[in-house]
Amino acid sequence: MGRQRRVLLAGALLGCIALAGLSGTVITAALAEETTTSDQAGSTGEDASKVFNPKEGAEKFTFQAEVNRLMDIIIHSLYSNKEIFLRELISNAADALDKIRFLSLTDKKQLGDQSELEIRIKVDHANRLLTIQDTGVGMTKDDLVKNLGTIAKSGTSAFLEQMQKSNDMNLIGQFGVGFYSVYLVADYVEVVSKHNDDKQWLWESNADGNFAVSEDTDGEPLGRGTLIKIHIKEDASEFLEEAKLKDLVAKYSEFINFPIYLYSSKEVSKEVPVEGEDSEEPEEAAGEDDEDSEEGTEDEVEDADDEDDEEEEEKPKTTTVKETVWDWDLLNENKALWLRSPSDVTDEEYLNFYKALAKNDYEKPLTHVHFRAEGDMEFRTLLYIPERAPPNFLNDYYGHKAQLKLYVRRVFISDDFEELIPRYLSFLKGIVDSDTLPLSVSRETLQAHASLKVIKKKIVRKVLDSLKKMSDAEKEGADAESSEGEEASEGMKESEKYATFWKEFGRTIKLGVIEDAPNRPRLAKLLRVHTSADPEKLSSLEDYVSRMKEDQKQIYFLSGNSVEELQNSVFVEKLIQKGYEVIYFTEAIDEYVMTHLTEFDDKKFQDASKDDLKLGKDDKKGMKKLKEEFKDVVAWWKEGLGSAVSAVKVSSRLASSPAIVVTSKYGWSANMERIMKAQALSSSGEQSYMKGMKTLEINPRHPLIVELKRQVEEDKEAERTKAYAQTLWDTALLESGFEIEAPKEFNSRIYTLLAQAYSIQGELGLSEEEVKAAAAEEAQEEDVAGEEPADEEPAKDEL
Repeated sequence: MGRQRRVLLAGALLGCIALAGLSGTVITAALAEETTTSDQAGSTGEDASKVFNPKEGAEKFTFQAEVNRLMDIIIHSLYSNKEIFLRELISNAADALDKIRFLSLTDKKQLGDQSELEIRIKVDHANRLLTIQDTGVGMTKDDLVKNLGTIAKSGTSAFLEQMQKSNDMNLIGQFGVGFYSVYLVADYVEVVSKHNDDKQWLWESNADGNFAVSEDTDGEPLGRGTLIKIHIKEDASEFLEEAKLKDLVAKYSEFINFPIYLYSSKEVSKEVPVEGEDSEEPEEAAGEDDEDSEEGTEDEVEDADDEDDEEEEEKPKTTTVKETVWDWDLLNENKALWLRSPSDVTDEEYLNFYKALAKNDYEKPLTHVHFRAEGDMEFRTLLYIPERAPPNFLNDYYGHKAQLKLYVRRVFISDDFEELIPRYLSFLKGIVDSDTLPLSVSRETLQAHASLKVIKKKIVRKVLDSLKKMSDAEKEGADAESSEGEEASEGMKESEKYATFWKEFGRTIKLGVIEDAPNRPRLAKLLRVHTSADPEKLSSLEDYVSRMKEDQKQIYFLSGNSVEELQNSVFVEKLIQKGYEVIYFTEAIDEYVMTHLTEFDDKKFQDASKDDLKLGKDDKKGMKKLKEEFKDVVAWWKEGLGSAVSAVKVSSRLASSPAIVVTSKYGWSANMERIMKAQALSSSGEQSYMKGMKTLEINPRHPLIVELKRQVEEDKEAERTKAYAQTLWDTALLESGFEIEAPKEFNSRIYTLLAQAYSIQGELGLSEEEVKAAAAEEAQEEDVAGEEPADEEPAKDEL
């Protein structure tokens, strides 16, 4: 078996262990039987800058599970970037601290003199050394051999097995490979550890297949806990910089339960005495004071002089200098606010946490969503709805990522989970923290995506419920506001919040209606629309339904460019005349929304520009009579228009307009057709397929239609009659929002009608000879103008 095949087999076996979640599984030595001596020698690594040279008398061991073959997989395949090592080591330290804290609950002696449970990080630039120390439970010699000498065998896993019946405590390091991420940045590692039940031991290795364990008699006594000494590689020097370490702790371990300190430097101002100053200066200063106080009494002057002299004697002259001092700097001051009950968190704490979380947002959030989910998938979340949309939010809708962080037991996992929140809610900012979320061996990829689906479903429901409460508060008005809401908003009333939200994020709710079918009914309740009842004011669909007439079965709407345009539209004139309220949609996205939102509160939506419009109770007998009267006109007009229309019929929807062009129920409306034509990549083929069949509806009571009927009855073959009918058709197209196919012919007919109205005789156009003659005459005039002198001599009287 070749080396490449064995490495692949080892990687597959490790992956199986991770996916199966076998925390305590030890990779057996089955692979070792096929390992050749040359393979082991080649895996030692020539780039190790520090030679493995354990102290004299140290007991040497060989890694179990063929670490010399698996280490390369762990370092180069398991983890995607080097900085992960710090997260893993801090997580391990937090686990050790959790263990000793748990043990101290039943045995106070476990803490001993080290009651402070903390993690300390220090950099030694001269020796390229990074140290991480904790005051946790520590490890015995056997622990060091077993836990650090075996892949996929961690102390946390064994600890869990012992206590899972007595406590519901969940620790992170269940796979036993997190420690080995240190070799991403180190060529040599030393681990000093002290357990209450054993001596202080030193474990050392450069991951070449061997490690050594010896009693640590030379190092500083730890008391209890673990100290990891990391000898940083040349290509990982960035991890010796204080700023980099601070950033990594803030990113990955900001909410660890225990304090994390970094030994760092800072400049402070210090007052130092001035050397070599003239001793007579204080006396001169006192003399100046005497001159300035001549207006006072002699006693006051003497008292002032005495006080000044005393102050000069007590306070010698000093100067301010900058001095560099070193001290332990606390890196994780922010506490995991989401772990507390919402009733125990104040509004000020919520606000301060938001400022720490959304560092680039200086506005106050509109509201927050804080809850704990229980059941098969347990997690806590704290989300904020910002007051302002991010810059270019909708312009980069598909590229924008939510500022949502996923934690597992307060350890940051990722902020790049598209499955965690739907795209239309990507404006949310906050944290999701789970104690039961299953992780892969590297903690960077979730094992079961079904878990994310459960989290996503619950988050979306809670956010939409919060928005609904905000929406209801808007309807209730200022009189029903709660004092708690007023304090939380500090100036913004609860009734004003949803208006602000809709202004910033209204179109995202519309996108949600399109994209999120399961939550479409909830999202529909959040929509705001302009209506004919009060075009200046936004209304909810619930408000519209509450105002519907008793005989009204449908929700009427119309789409266009502006409210003003829609108010004057021919499509709504009869609806408004009969007292029906019409919704005005003025954004391009509204057309797409209404193709997905077909009903609300058991009421169907009806596009006023479609041919299936119903207007309640009509005068059926009167309409039947009118249809019979215009039967011949309708048939003649349909024949003349040909395939341009599917039908011509007498309409009951028109009030003051002679005719209107409507489309079929499932075809594009005039507004949608205009929108699609504006698309840069649209094709005529797609447009012809989706264009709705047009229907010409005529108003039998309009004088122009009555006149057309008379002309048809008089001479339906006359050119004047045909031109009259064609002009009515074109004007109906324009008024209905469509484009006419032959604008030049339409203009010509309009000019002819104008000429007839003003009794202009003859042809309106010029013949070819007349055009040539006019051009020649114009050219001759230009030549004559060109022969005139450019400058004429002025008259004498002008001089």
